[in-house]
Amino acid sequence: MMPTHAIARHWSPAALAALVQPEQIHRDIYRDEGVFQAEMTRLWARSWLFVGHDSQVPNPGDFITTILAGQPVLMIRGEGGAIHVLHNRCPHKGAPLKSEPSGQAGRAMRCPYHGWSFRLDGSLLGVPLRAGYEASGFDSSPACQGMTRYGEVAMRRGFVFARADARGPGFEQSLGELLVALELIADRSPEGRLRVAGGVLRTEFAANWKIYLENINDAFHPVTTHASATQSAQTVWDGQGPGSEPTLAVRQLLPFASGYRFFEEMGGRVLPHGHSILGTHASIHTSYAHLGDYGAALEAAHGVERTRQVMAFAPQNVVFYPSMAIKGSPQVMRVLRPISAGRTVLEAWAFEPVGAPAAMLQSALLYNRQVFSPMSIVAHDDLHLFEGIQRQLAANGNPWISLHRGGRGGADACPPREVSGIDEALLRNQYQAWAQCMGQEDDEGAT
Repeated sequence: MMPTHAIARHWSPAALAALVQPEQIHRDIYRDEGVFQAEMTRLWARSWLFVGHDSQVPNPGDFITTILAGQPVLMIRGEGGAIHVLHNRCPHKGAPLKSEPSGQAGRAMRCPYHGWSFRLDGSLLGVPLRAGYEASGFDSSPACQGMTRYGEVAMRRGFVFARADARGPGFEQSLGELLVALELIADRSPEGRLRVAGGVLRTEFAANWKIYLENINDAFHPVTTHASATQSAQTVWDGQGPGSEPTLAVRQLLPFASGYRFFEEMGGRVLPHGHSILGTHASIHTSYAHLGDYGAALEAAHGVERTRQVMAFAPQNVVFYPSMAIKGSPQVMRVLRPISAGRTVLEAWAFEPVGAPAAMLQSALLYNRQVFSPMSIVAHDDLHLFEGIQRQLAANGNPWISLHRGGRGGADACPPREVSGIDEALLRNQYQAWAQCMGQEDDEGAT
């Protein structure tokens, strides 16, 4: 789904940066359509965004469609095995080449409007009645060059990223420590491979993408926001009688009521470019304690020391700013696809570690259904509040949003650094990265 582009205020780089102060941010950062449009150009187009996973396109011609920085794109496996990310529009009249979420293109892509055909890398293969273009200048026109590439593409352990605008740090520099996190999560498979399982669950909600992304790093809210869900889980568990083994569903829900002390001590790590890790010391997620010979299988594949590192890494959330957050245990991921200032699509992904016990996949699928899906008994708590925040911020009164908890009067140390699990430094770090990117003066007349 594409954003609706209403007439919007033009914001200068200086005015955009001024929306972020050391311990507070202005409400226009959520509500103004001009701010949103500037974000798509200045932040999202220049960021390494998650496109898809290579397990979704195992064979030449396999493709998926998605939205990156407000742009419709398709990710397709080429004849030689390379993965291409292309703007999903015909260079003739702009018709979408592919309308379905995924599929198999065969050996070429054909536009459903006028029948132009394209190779799997997007280059033009043929046009009907080609003789009609002779002496027209067509051969030197942009249309003759074929489908437009979205930009640079980078991969790590099956995760495909792309960015449209090369201004900004390169892939390795931008993601930094997060690439280590991807390696650890992929090595939960004895074969070192993940594959997408269970489809992608999508929820569209009426709130700004930043409200959701803040919440991923907000370990203070579960005690109050999710009290009803955890109380219900506790009631079910209490009715089982002494000595009963809690079900997986109950084990996943009860830790949301762990209390402020636990969430404070779970720890966090602030990283450059808005990235972060929440749950460096502990998380609320289920462990791998009851998976039989899983540990032995990992040791045989990766060695004792690597297995220790893999098993110990179970963070609450690893945030790839601005679009993605992944959990170590279970292997689930959320991806944000902004539509407008007040509408966002959330995607919930589950990964199967190839060669690992089936219980790990079952845990991931159940977690997504319970916590992130449109039918979730947890997500509705959050989405009700997110949509309420989006509406109520239009009210008169204080226009500033407080991010003061754990603040030092504007003296936050430069990342990377360790913080408590409830320190709003994790949120301030996101907005410092936002202001830095949005406030940069463009070169060569770019907008």
